[in-house]
Amino acid sequence: MSVDRDHVLRAAATLLTRKATASMDEIAKAAGIGRATLHRHFAGRDALVRALEELGIEQFGRALDAARVDEGDAAEAVRRLVAEAEPVAGILAFLFTENQLYEGGINEGWNRLDARVQALFSRGQEQGAFRIDLSPAWLTEALYGLIGTGAWAVQDGRVAAKDISRMVSELLLGGAQRRRMEP
Repeated sequence: MSVDRDHVLRAAATLLTRKATASMDEIAKAAGIGRATLHRHFAGRDALVRALEELGIEQFGRALDAARVDEGDAAEAVRRLVAEAEPVAGILAFLFTENQLYEGGINEGWNRLDARVQALFSRGQEQGAFRIDLSPAWLTEALYGLIGTGAWAVQDGRVAAKDISRMVSELLLGGAQRRRMEP
């Protein structure tokens, strides 16, 4: 029987998004395969997480592309990015907190994505839209943190899924936006 690797990764991502500590047995069950079959495709949890990391990089890269972050008003581009990233927020939250990812250094794919997000915040600062006392690197980390926290809040039923993009965007932008001083 042929096993679709993408199906296994999607099932693992779905489960690990809800339960980051899921065992390989639980992941195999969620994918509808046996543990031995799972191990034939992924030598262990580390190999599976590395494959999920590549999937996360690919999906977040597509979200960045779809959000057209290089176009128009930077604040609107942030809103588009948050909306485009929402479908992959859970797996991103898992990946951003998964300690195994940092044992051998950060994947260069993350560095490329970080540079794109930081460029968005730098552009917003240059446009006068975002505060200059908050570095683009910090704003990028804040964005990731809010996306992850939003995913967890939706999973736990504390926030309605339909509200999360607006809530993440507005909280981030409310703190990042440059305020004009009254005369």
